[in-house]
Amino acid sequence: MASNDDIMRALGRVEGRLTGIEDSVSNLREEVSDEKDNAHKSRSVIHRRLDEQAKQIHLLDMTVTVSSNVDGQIREEIKNLTETVEKNHDAVAPTLEEWKKMKTLGYGISGLIAFAGLTVGGIVAYMSDGAVAALRHWLKIN
Repeated sequence: MASNDDIMRALGRVEGRLTGIEDSVSNLREEVSDEKDNAHKSRSVIHRRLDEQAKQIHLLDMTVTVSSNVDGQIREEIKNLTETVEKNHDAVAPTLEEWKKMKTLGYGISGLIAFAGLTVGGIVAYMSDGAVAALRHWLKIN
């Protein structure tokens, strides 16, 4: 049989191994706990990013909806303005034709006045010598 010292030594070795195993288990628990914390942080970051992406997609959808509504309103306004311009053009067209006729008539009258002025000026220039002589004879100026 084994002596008491041998048994105590064997128990000391077993106790030392158990202490080493406890330390290893404690280290493993700490590592697993750290891994859990890191995994939780990583998942929370991923969820936050997914939430941000969902918000951005929602804002983009709203922007597209608003833009399409504004585009429709602008098209309707352009259509209304086009109709108004066409109505105004139809209403003003006869007046414009009258102004064109008056302008043409004005050019004709101006031409006639200019021609008459030139004619009178020519006649005066042609007859000026005779008129001066007649005036001198009438006034009895030598």
